[in-house]
Amino acid sequence: MKSKLLDDYAEKYTSAELPYLAKLNRETNLKRGDAVMLSGHVQGAVLQMLSRMIQPRSILEIGTYTGYSAICLAQGLKEGGVLHTIEIDEELQDIASHYIEEAGLLSSIQQHIGHAKDVIAALNESFDLVFIDADKSNYELYYDLVFDKVPVGGYILADNVLYDGEVVLPETEQSKNARAISSFNKKVKADSRIDHLLLPVRDGIMVMRKLRE
Repeated sequence: MKSKLLDDYAEKYTSAELPYLAKLNRETNLKRGDAVMLSGHVQGAVLQMLSRMIQPRSILEIGTYTGYSAICLAQGLKEGGVLHTIEIDEELQDIASHYIEEAGLLSSIQQHIGHAKDVIAALNESFDLVFIDADKSNYELYYDLVFDKVPVGGYILADNVLYDGEVVLPETEQSKNARAISSFNKKVKADSRIDHLLLPVRDGIMVMRKLRE
């Protein structure tokens, strides 16, 4: 109860959702049985704030879902900037496209449908900001694939790094995904090429800044 009260309090004292994000939030929750995957109001506001602070020219998002986080991240793009977002489930493309258009971001967000490892390899670009929010078993792979595409001083974010609290359990009691996330967190901690901060927002966001190649 205490946690729910604090969550409600945080939402109350966070700037209101943009109208099209509120509509997307509602539609996703009404139509999708897996709506827990949606970033939601407070986490979306965190992503939006971080992006506005970084002011990236280029963003890569791995895991579009229904487009909520992509729209939040795109709010911080410099004029003429582009966000590339990758989703494996083509059935989600229509709803994401609808709200990307409603947000006025069709020219700023490019949707890619396919396996992330293949799409990442085909993108011959540099990204000031990367957001990893896809299949947990491949977080380490995605981190390795994007690292050289991020310039020194650029940022990588990873979602769900607390995995519903399972990461603090003994390994024998963790689910497969929780073990993958625990391994990813250890990899990040051991990487001297970055500095990093685990934000205990919602299900945990790892913020990483690249220090050197």
